[in-house]
Amino acid sequence: IETIEDKKNPAIVGLDPDFSKIPGFLKKMHSAKHGKTFEAVALTIFDFNSQIIEAVKKIVPAVKLQTAFYEQYGPWGVWAMGETAKAASAAKLVVLIDGKRNDIGNTSQAYADGFLGKVDVFGEKKKSFDADALTVNAYLGSDSVTPFIKVCKENGSGIFVLVKTSNPSSSELQDQEVNGKKVYEIMAENVNKWGQEVIGERGYSSVGAVVGATFPEQAKTLRKLMPKAIFLVPGYGAQGGGADDVVPCFNEDGRGAIVNSSRGIIFAYQNKGNDEKFALFAKEAAEQMKEVLNASLKKAGIHL
Repeated sequence: IETIEDKKNPAIVGLDPDFSKIPGFLKKMHSAKHGKTFEAVALTIFDFNSQIIEAVKKIVPAVKLQTAFYEQYGPWGVWAMGETAKAASAAKLVVLIDGKRNDIGNTSQAYADGFLGKVDVFGEKKKSFDADALTVNAYLGSDSVTPFIKVCKENGSGIFVLVKTSNPSSSELQDQEVNGKKVYEIMAENVNKWGQEVIGERGYSSVGAVVGATFPEQAKTLRKLMPKAIFLVPGYGAQGGGADDVVPCFNEDGRGAIVNSSRGIIFAYQNKGNDEKFALFAKEAAEQMKEVLNASLKKAGIHL
């Protein structure tokens, strides 16, 4: 909340490095040194991400790393994710890992310790990743979420629980009714309950919610059901959500939501015809998103 206020910006950048869209000159440079190897892919991704981070660090409060774009390349991809998180943290950005993790209790504990807490390394407790928050799939029930909340309490970390996701087919399950309530409403009530024990000094909980920009009407209901949860709002831009669509995700105090854009920012250069200036175009796109988002909030009477 403090860094959002400092930068007057609730927009964050998703570092989803689709390798096919990374500028060719970066791929050529690293493959020339390391061949057509996983190492070259990882170094290309990290180089790309580092330049994006440097370009947007004074504009946005946070970055979100989607694990799939890293893990698909195996150990070298995970290395690139770890180094990207480290670089973003060093740039004083809040780091969100979008991994949608969950399992039975002891496995959830391992996920929680690995991404948000500390793990045992020959008797010493050490952090595996420089991450501040993690997306969590809570559809296994409360005992699978408890370990994450415990680590949040111990480390000042946060989680974002999937409630109403931005994908078109989310309604196949999330909009079904059980005892007169939508499944996403039941999940929202659980998020509100789980979050009560980890309320921060600004009145918001360490247990947040993923609420898609593509469902603004549902967001109005969810905002009332989870008044103390910070919403992570995907689906902006490339997935069809606009600035006006995300307004219901905010509380009247102008807090309570962060809006993610990935492709629309990091690959903005594709519409400009100059791949060597990809970081500059990403910076311009981030600034534009900030401006548009603030204009929509102001129009609705909400001020950061």
